[in-house]
Amino acid sequence: EKLSPSFFELVTGLAFKYFQEEQVDIAVIEVGLGGRLDCTNIITPILSIITNISFDHTQFLGSTLPQIASEKAGIIKEGIPVVIGETGSHEDVKEVFTNNALRTNSIILFADELDEVLGSTLDNEGRRIYKTRNHGEIEGDLGGNYQEKNLATTLAAVSILRENGIELTEEDVKSGIRNCVSNTGLMGRWQTLGTSPRIICDTGHNVAGIEYVVSQLRQTIYHHLYIIIGMVSDKDVSTVLSLLPHDAHYLFTQASVKRSMPVSEFAAKARDAGLSGESYPTVSKAFAAARKMAHEDDLIFVGGSSYIVSDLLKEVNKKI
Repeated sequence: EKLSPSFFELVTGLAFKYFQEEQVDIAVIEVGLGGRLDCTNIITPILSIITNISFDHTQFLGSTLPQIASEKAGIIKEGIPVVIGETGSHEDVKEVFTNNALRTNSIILFADELDEVLGSTLDNEGRRIYKTRNHGEIEGDLGGNYQEKNLATTLAAVSILRENGIELTEEDVKSGIRNCVSNTGLMGRWQTLGTSPRIICDTGHNVAGIEYVVSQLRQTIYHHLYIIIGMVSDKDVSTVLSLLPHDAHYLFTQASVKRSMPVSEFAAKARDAGLSGESYPTVSKAFAAARKMAHEDDLIFVGGSSYIVSDLLKEVNKKI
């Protein structure tokens, strides 16, 4: 048949073919957008996981949280268990997942109701130390505060996988969490790139992600805060800008992809939201300017889009 696949659809097809040829034991497949109509949804997994629900891709998934949850719940398969990471106080969202699990005869587990992760602290090297109810102390190499909820979801998934015959020792679990970055090459999740001045990037790019970023910035010690930021055009830019701190100096920019909001348009929206700063045509130029402005006890934060962080990491890696 004549097809016109998107880039994501094409790469997904290539990946599935490769996994088949390599006869992988376990594949972790993340949906691209939504779930119900996502091209990854042709598989039948051994476990489905939905981390949380927030307003994103509303033009495709719906304008309310229950509508978005319904699209996400489309990955739940007949008789396959599902873990829900977080519903918070949204009983209508929880109801959507519960009803879908009942309809498909699927065991459902809400990780945020298990109270498995009791809290965490960051050590001097930026590694997170978690206290858990049943697994003791666990060390992780991802620094973001939101990793507490991710760990709760992970441990709930581990419990179901064990019940379904997957052999995972306690050391397997702790080693995987301790070495997540080195094992997978994951980048851009509250990643520290420098210490004098401190340079941190994070790929949080929607309202929920930025809420976590702003919360953690408030808990971080610095003298002056410089924020390099840009976004793509299809995000809720106005709400994100309303969440950002007003006591920071901003360097507005755009990433090197077509989806990026032009920096002139983004900067105008930011100034309308009461944020002050200058515009730079590329992440590279914004980063160079921030390095000149910042002193050793200041903080440079880079984010707003995965593409902004990607451009930053390319720039940083050139100099390593």
